[in-house]
Amino acid sequence: MSKPKFQTEWEEIDQEYQQLQETHKIYRQKLEELTNLQTTCSSAISKQRKCLKDLRYSLTQSAQTCDEVASTLMGDLKTQIKEKENVFFDMEAYLPKKNGLYLNLVLGNVNVTLLSNQAKFAYKDEYEKFKLYMTIILMFGAITCLFFLNYRVTDEIFNFLLVWYYCTLTIRESILMSNGSRIKGWWVSHHYVSTFLSGVMLTWPEGPMYQMFRSQFLAFSIYQSFLQFLQYYYQSGCLYRLRALGERNQLDLTVEGFQSWMWRGLTFLLPFLFFGHFWQLYNSVTLFRLAGHEDCKEWQVFMLALTFLVLFLGNFLTTLKVVHQKFQKNQEKGAEAGLKEKGK
Repeated sequence: MSKPKFQTEWEEIDQEYQQLQETHKIYRQKLEELTNLQTTCSSAISKQRKCLKDLRYSLTQSAQTCDEVASTLMGDLKTQIKEKENVFFDMEAYLPKKNGLYLNLVLGNVNVTLLSNQAKFAYKDEYEKFKLYMTIILMFGAITCLFFLNYRVTDEIFNFLLVWYYCTLTIRESILMSNGSRIKGWWVSHHYVSTFLSGVMLTWPEGPMYQMFRSQFLAFSIYQSFLQFLQYYYQSGCLYRLRALGERNQLDLTVEGFQSWMWRGLTFLLPFLFFGHFWQLYNSVTLFRLAGHEDCKEWQVFMLALTFLVLFLGNFLTTLKVVHQKFQKNQEKGAEAGLKEKGK
């Protein structure tokens, strides 16, 4: 007598269920092994860092009394120490770590480390697409507010969108830095300052002072979006070329500024960057003048003037610093090439 169809189906399902239980059991064991390996690696890296720190301190203390041979050896050791520290940075990108203060405040003590290269790159690509799409949306939003909808409510929606956008960028960038992205320096702080500026704009009440600055701010927002759009495609091309050559980390990001790896085609982008920087200075000067107006009662005017000044100084000085460093490196390379030619 043949089995009923439903019984046969149940036995097949039950057999697959038993296999699933075994697979899940193996998964749990491997997960526990992985957790133990992560803890072991993290402890070993911490121990190595401490030993290297002590060694560097000893080398610094001994440098004053050593001879030329020992000095050369110390220089080699310091170079090797720096190389090892860079390796530790790459290792830690695949290990769970404590979140920084900002991520702790926003997300709590949640592990945000992505364990596979595929997951890291997927998250990074999603971040870049988010920036691109939001740049286009913000550009059209500013154009609409400037030329078609002169209403306070539409301005508030636009300013709220700016606050949300920059807040989201700071969170996503913090997660990417926890996963090995090397963005650092002023470009980390830039979005925090922009978030604060957008928040102050959002709270600025309707009045004569607001209307005097409204058109200038919206025009600046349009240009800023246009500039970010240019930077995205220019920097994406630079990063693609350097990653293909193995000279850049796969998690490096496009940023709202200029960095040393963005050198090819610089004559096209740099004038746009400096024009945007000086527009921030112009915004600051305009707001300082409004703050001194006899009808000005809002604290937002003076605060925005200071914030635009901070953005100008940070962007302008950082860009100048990177350009100067790049010129120095090019001069050193040229000098080395000249010495080699003479040697021949």
